[in-house]
Amino acid sequence: MSRNLIIDSHVHLKHGGPEKTEYSAEAIVEIMDEAQIDKSVVFAMSTTTHRSIEMASRAVSKFADRLIPYVYALPSYERPVIKEIERAINDLEFRGIKLHIGECTLERYVTEPVLKLAERYAVPCLIDCAGRYKLIEEIARAFPETKIIVAHLGKYLCKDEALIDKFIQIAKAHKNIFLDTSGVIIPQKIKEAVNTIGSNRVIFGTDGPKPNGAEYARAELNKIKKLKLNPNDERAVLGGTITKLLKL
Repeated sequence: MSRNLIIDSHVHLKHGGPEKTEYSAEAIVEIMDEAQIDKSVVFAMSTTTHRSIEMASRAVSKFADRLIPYVYALPSYERPVIKEIERAINDLEFRGIKLHIGECTLERYVTEPVLKLAERYAVPCLIDCAGRYKLIEEIARAFPETKIIVAHLGKYLCKDEALIDKFIQIAKAHKNIFLDTSGVIIPQKIKEAVNTIGSNRVIFGTDGPKPNGAEYARAELNKIKKLKLNPNDERAVLGGTITKLLKL
């Protein structure tokens, strides 16, 4: 890279909250410009795998230099979606996979084909496990060659420091586990994660966009900068680590 990029590794084209809010590629890039974020990983959830591919493909076609697509893995009772996921990665150059416990079980009988596919194509899985640390530990152990990014340091808006510590310790024990900083409301835990597992496995994300747009994105960036990490670690968290992981 000619300079140090800031990359938001967790951005929704379609959110998973009660409102299932959708954001256009144009709205996302406008927020990025205002917040001085160079690139964003984008994906849609609360929809089918097929539509997630369509939405991310459309967004990236408009802003290929700014947006990086992930495919949403959601099991279908009508047909297998593994081939759709494989096509997105192999033919459409999607860079990763998103899994979310809020919309499907993450038990092994469901996730194993997805995690094996991720290993085969050397792409990461971003997993929101809603605090289920034993499940992440099992996945880490069973699929040691699959790169797993655990969203929110384990649980969104978590106030339980002991629970966050469990995820940091899982990452310490398993080199295939990465931690994303989005939705973390105890910033000191991000610094502890960097000190424990290294900045090469801690990844900046916002879980945006949010209704207050660039104001929120800037606050998430400042959350990292206020930690006063050493410059190399800060650069890694804000973009270097995900750049290497996604081979950008």
